Amino acid sequence: MSLQATPTTSPGLATRRSDFETICEALDYAAAGQAGFNFFTAKGELAQVLPYRELRERARDFGQGLVRLGLAKGDRVLLIADTDPDFMVAFCGCQYASVLPVPVALPMTLGGRAAYIDQLRQQLIGCGAVAAMAPDGFLTFLAEAAQGLDLKLVGGPKDFAALPRTGADLQPFGKGDQSYLQFSSGSTRFPKGIDIPQRSIMANARAITCDGLDIVRGDRCTSWLPLYHDMGLVGFMLVPLTTQMSVDYIATRDFARRSLTWLKLISEYGGTLSYSPSFGYELCTRRLREGSEVKLDLKTWRGAGIGGDMVQHPILQKFAEAFGPYGFRPTAFVPSYGMAETTLAMSFSPLGQRYVVDEIDRDALAHRNLAEPAPAGPKARAFVACGRALQDHAFEVRDQAGRVLPERSVGRIFFRGPSIMGSYYRQPELTAEVLSPDGWLDTGDLGYLLDGQIVITGRAKDLIILNGRNIWPQDLEWSAEELPDLRRGDVAAFSVEENDSEAVVVLVQCRVGDPAQREKLRRDVYALLQRAHGVEPRVTLVPPKALPQTSSGKLSRSKAKANYLSGTYEQFDAAVGA
Repeated sequence: MSLQATPTTSPGLATRRSDFETICEALDYAAAGQAGFNFFTAKGELAQVLPYRELRERARDFGQGLVRLGLAKGDRVLLIADTDPDFMVAFCGCQYASVLPVPVALPMTLGGRAAYIDQLRQQLIGCGAVAAMAPDGFLTFLAEAAQGLDLKLVGGPKDFAALPRTGADLQPFGKGDQSYLQFSSGSTRFPKGIDIPQRSIMANARAITCDGLDIVRGDRCTSWLPLYHDMGLVGFMLVPLTTQMSVDYIATRDFARRSLTWLKLISEYGGTLSYSPSFGYELCTRRLREGSEVKLDLKTWRGAGIGGDMVQHPILQKFAEAFGPYGFRPTAFVPSYGMAETTLAMSFSPLGQRYVVDEIDRDALAHRNLAEPAPAGPKARAFVACGRALQDHAFEVRDQAGRVLPERSVGRIFFRGPSIMGSYYRQPELTAEVLSPDGWLDTGDLGYLLDGQIVITGRAKDLIILNGRNIWPQDLEWSAEELPDLRRGDVAAFSVEENDSEAVVVLVQCRVGDPAQREKLRRDVYALLQRAHGVEPRVTLVPPKALPQTSSGKLSRSKAKANYLSGTYEQFDAAVGA
């Protein structure tokens, strides 16, 4: 009998919309149905199936093994999170044993072995892990990272499966307990473990289900998002579990190589809900334009979410134009806003409507922190509205003195509601810096309110202030990336202090070998940014794939700046100018 994907609905099992108190309670209920998780190859061939019934059985066995290993309530188990059944079994098994799972990233590139092992070690120490598990292919990384640390078990799925089970009494997490630790995507050298209580994950799942996406019987998810990141873990593992939905997965690394397989799965299995950062939509558009042959029917896709990074309107426009002939509707786009400190989601654009693009005056934004409407053109800057705060949650935009600002005034974004994290794990001082006693979280983002919707303008720490003028680094980056020789993700912009003033530095990944062409690229970037933004940047050319990323695939400007200041790129840039 050939392998069959789990069905979209479970006859005889009433749909419950995330109205549970714990992850275990949700899985116990979902296990009575036929839905579950399906894992596909890069070519879209079904490779493994994990119905919720089987997930529950295996997770309980895994949890019993942890109890027999001697793990106590609240102990931490670090899990290198690949897109496979073993990770899901381990994560849920920890829930049944009242042990905290700590999902962490796979290596980003093979060349970064030493840095990855150091990152793993810092995470093991940071969460005080008692045990750790890795996929077989990454065991050597984990073993090296854990060397000398006092862990009860460092092994692969088979090692944990071999633990004795008999006599183990499971005591699952209750509604007042913790659920897991989530390392924020930017925390590598000094990791920040975000402590998510059961009450927070359940509150966020219910808000997503009933308010943000209005999930109903017949919905089906499709995902390529990494399960160590909040958007993948919560949005496309835990929320589907709490709504008894089936999910079709391809691994993140497979999406990077064969991105159209993502859309193929939506088409073949009737996917209705799927998310991506802007770059994922751009990658699909580029693959189609490169001549990839596809047969797609995307009419079922009602929630095409955008999250995890700044929403880029031009990219979404191009995607809608490219895939409109395949049944994709622009009204399916759902720009959203969230972060791990709020479990996942904070806001969603209204469903079934065209998202709002706000054209504002660049000068008013740069000099007066005001989002004044302006006609589209070179003096305007387009931002995308990301919806109202979820039900029972709220936004405030504040100035530097902490005063609440009116609509269209740009300031720091604060958020409050039942989805907020418990704390940064074992870091009370860091927690107090961002979370007030009355429950307001400082998101670290800048933005403004527009008819009640939140509009994100950038990260506060990345803002460039030049001669009293505010410059958003992504404005410079996106402009430069429109040049023919550049792609999205090829540019990083930041400022450095020099002689009591700030200078703008722009790093550009260079793929051309001819010295004259390289110098032309440098001049073209300089001229474009001077003309379009009135800045005179120091353009530094760097090797391909040299710009650092967070574990979620976002550009890390802080690491890029640190590399620049340490001289990492000097030799390559000097060779360019030779």
